[in-house]
Amino acid sequence: MRPCLLLLVFYSHLFMVRAQSRTDTMLENLLQQQASPGLRHILQWPDSFRYQLIYTQIDRDADNTPHFKNYYLQVDETKYYNPASTVKLPIALLALEKLHELNIPGLTGNTPMLTDSAWKGQVRVYTDSTAENGLPSIYQYIRQIFLISDNDAYNRLYEFVGQQHIHERLWAMGYPNVRIVRRFMPLTEEENRHTNPIRFVTNGQLVYGQPAAYDTLSFDYSHKATIGTGYLDKDDKLVFLPMDFTKHNNLPLAALQQMLQSVLFPASVPATQRFHLTKNDYRFLYRYMSQYPSETPWPRYDTTEYYNSFTKFFFFKDGKQNIPPYIRVFNKAGWSYGFLTDAAYIVDFKHGVEFMLTGNLYVNRDGILNDNKYEYEGEGYSFFREVGEIIYKYELQRRRKHKPNLHDFNIKYKE
Repeated sequence: MRPCLLLLVFYSHLFMVRAQSRTDTMLENLLQQQASPGLRHILQWPDSFRYQLIYTQIDRDADNTPHFKNYYLQVDETKYYNPASTVKLPIALLALEKLHELNIPGLTGNTPMLTDSAWKGQVRVYTDSTAENGLPSIYQYIRQIFLISDNDAYNRLYEFVGQQHIHERLWAMGYPNVRIVRRFMPLTEEENRHTNPIRFVTNGQLVYGQPAAYDTLSFDYSHKATIGTGYLDKDDKLVFLPMDFTKHNNLPLAALQQMLQSVLFPASVPATQRFHLTKNDYRFLYRYMSQYPSETPWPRYDTTEYYNSFTKFFFFKDGKQNIPPYIRVFNKAGWSYGFLTDAAYIVDFKHGVEFMLTGNLYVNRDGILNDNKYEYEGEGYSFFREVGEIIYKYELQRRRKHKPNLHDFNIKYKE
């Protein structure tokens, strides 16, 4: 066989293997044995709740090098879930990458970023009330993305990176099934292909001007994704058909887990899957991926609305508990259309425990989408909290040959 044909056969086989649902008995049994009646009910109905879970054990060797082992529960790349705000993770990383690739003197993450408009549906943004100087910037947008999952911050970084570059880069990194084709704005498919002109300005002087761009790539929409029994359309009229997610954003759970691992432990993934980030980038990301809204003066948030566990689903979101000071969660969560998703690296500095949990769940009893009537507060957050607690308790008693040195993740948040 020719080399190219062999390669095609290999990748076709690889896709078929990945397309099958993966479940490890160890993880399934662990959850079933410890589950409350409510959690056991969810676990009994994987098709209704559409849940997927990846539990990543981390063991260090004598040199403190981490080694990873994933356990899966109902993980299926072909089972669609709406990734919601988890797509903000790769967009933030690609924005930092682009700053370095541009390599323009005076252009940094703090340089004021002014977004102009050149196409239908685009918005101009020249100020940012959450910033100390009142001006938007790459760094300020990334802070907002991780602290409270701000949609406008994501939209602006999406426009800076550009739809075409997003996919060319992620596909080259080995994420062929990732599709991020939508801002969180009421735009058509064509309008989302157009991204705004942007100016970076310091003291009235133009540092870098980026022209408007248009994505010419073609996307594979052959795999149909429909969910529910009905939905509210843009005029709030009930349509008695499943909602079509075929052309929505797509971020398979295994890809999300791998992206998070590549940021937290870049040496653990192949060089082709590492984002081009600097040591300062990593420190910046670790800080805001794990910082709480109450710990930052800029942006300053109303902590009754944006409480510390606002975006921390595993363990804490249900009941808005106080998070123990010796535990930190480095994560990106998302919620939309009844889907809840969280990709998290959880660290217990007191007991020397670290592990990753990446999961999603669908909670929508009436089957109607886009009506904002979902069971987030009941079954949703309880699922994440209880799964997190079960795995954490297991990790506390799991024997490790070497105690981890977690210094890289021990951050001073009020410097």
